Amino acid sequence: MKIIIGAGGTKYDGWVSTQETELNLLKRNDFERMFGKEKPSAFLAEHVWEHMTLEEGIIAARNCYDYLENGGYIRVAVPDKNFRNEWYQNMVKVGGNGDQNHPAFTHKIVYDYQTLCFVFKQAGFEVELLEYCDENGDFHYKYWNEADGKIGRSLRYDTRNSLEKLGMVSIIIDAKKVGIITKKN
Repeated sequence: MKIIIGAGGTKYDGWVSTQETELNLLKRNDFERMFGKEKPSAFLAEHVWEHMTLEEGIIAARNCYDYLENGGYIRVAVPDKNFRNEWYQNMVKVGGNGDQNHPAFTHKIVYDYQTLCFVFKQAGFEVELLEYCDENGDFHYKYWNEADGKIGRSLRYDTRNSLEKLGMVSIIIDAKKVGIITKKN
């Protein structure tokens, strides 16, 4: 079972799309109700974590960790605090542009890669950076397979990007649950 968190209108073959009304990342009982003993093998969350405080993000990551099967992962993308683009930073900043209808109006944090990794490491995950800008604004990319969770706001899939210029990037990570797998007798 693969779950898209905060899917909006996003639908991918083989993935179950959920909304906050079905799976609130801060409510363990939502996880229990939705999954019970059947744990997902993957979660996908594109531009979800910035809608929570840092502390809430850690709680949400722990809930995902606890309800993910051993060996499973969560792919997460968030706006990048280190991306050197004034238009982008004004769009993704906490509170957005002040318009309640703007998607960023409910942003509570803008992550850099270190802070996002910290959130998921606090929950017990091993974290792999796939796309991000460093402190100098330099963009880093490691190939990732879209079948493991497609991120639209990424180097490859956002039409605002070209070989000459980046227009929309995200910090993208894979956070893996590496647990001890025991054999059943």
